[in-house]
Amino acid sequence: MARIKPGKNTTRKELITRKAATLFKSKGYAVASMRDLAESIGVEAPSLYNHIGSKSEILRSICFTVAGSFTSHLEQTLQGTDPILHKVAAIIRFHIGMMLNDFDAVYVSNHDWKHLDEPYLSDFLNQRREYERKFVQLIQEGARRGEIKDTDPYVVVLTILSAVRGLEFWQHHKKNISTDNLENNMVDHLLNGIAK
Repeated sequence: MARIKPGKNTTRKELITRKAATLFKSKGYAVASMRDLAESIGVEAPSLYNHIGSKSEILRSICFTVAGSFTSHLEQTLQGTDPILHKVAAIIRFHIGMMLNDFDAVYVSNHDWKHLDEPYLSDFLNQRREYERKFVQLIQEGARRGEIKDTDPYVVVLTILSAVRGLEFWQHHKKNISTDNLENNMVDHLLNGIAK
């Protein structure tokens, strides 16, 4: 029986989770099986259980790792002394980077979180709501300081998060634009608009 062979700086569990994210993205969490995952890694299904407890455990790992990355970055950004607009740009850039560099995991976290079991589902949703609340507060503070237009802060956050999530379409079509240009143009459009 073949063994799970992780990369140089990767554990077996990390390899399984990364392969699972790719599988869940392509087939959907509900349809993908542990047998499918074992085949994608090139091992027998029982050998997976030496490293991972269940398919639901893998989904939890993906969702909470992604959520933890976003939350950690937001907290670091909020603690900095940069102007509000720079903080918003940093948050946008981080979201874009996650969509470009860890797309499969972010996609699964965005689409398959609804399959989380309780209490994990409630924990995940609370983490998302708290993230949005802190982002909205940042926009409110920017408006209070006169750095950002005085518009509905929730609509601003919703627009930013929706626009970045729209990179799913770019991932599917891979238009001929460098990732640097993509990132810089998105930040510019989201912060400055498209009016001449």
